[in-house]
Amino acid sequence: MLEKLLDLDTELFLYLNKLGSSTWDWLWLFITDEFSFVPLYAILLFLIYRKYGVKPLLIMVLVIAAMITFTDQITNLFKDGFMRPRPCRLDSLLDEGMRYIAERCGKYGFFSGHSSNSMAAAVFGGLVLRPYFKNLIFLLLFWSFIVAYSRIYVGVHYPLDIVCGMAFGALAGFGFYKLNKYMLKRFITS
Repeated sequence: MLEKLLDLDTELFLYLNKLGSSTWDWLWLFITDEFSFVPLYAILLFLIYRKYGVKPLLIMVLVIAAMITFTDQITNLFKDGFMRPRPCRLDSLLDEGMRYIAERCGKYGFFSGHSSNSMAAAVFGGLVLRPYFKNLIFLLLFWSFIVAYSRIYVGVHYPLDIVCGMAFGALAGFGFYKLNKYMLKRFITS
């Protein structure tokens, strides 16, 4: 059963990966670069500052730092625990026409750190700002899906890596949102 699931995952990966075109490679390489969305994060922090003020912002920055550290470390534990090779490490996939355009290929890929971190940030930011910007969460979730797909496009993650990373990121984002609410109530409104 697991073998069949992994075979389907590989087939879906090859299908989605081969949809790419050299015309658009530069865009997907930009999207997958972890520093390309620093302006988005800066805007979100600015919006939080404008709507909540300095003291809540400082608490939220600590919670966000803890959230990103948590998702990164758990992702690494899963990668080292499952030891599933990334598609870019398998010559058999290159022989089947896989497009590999990433600048580097890590050793293991289950599950995707980009997917978990972007989803955690999207859920957290969307929920924190929901009282002021109702539809922002949908824009952030869309952004997270684009970041996640970029990992398939550049050839470094399977779809299952992406889905599991996004699910974990959503849970982490929601959990840290709840922690944030508790911290604000405890240290700001008391």
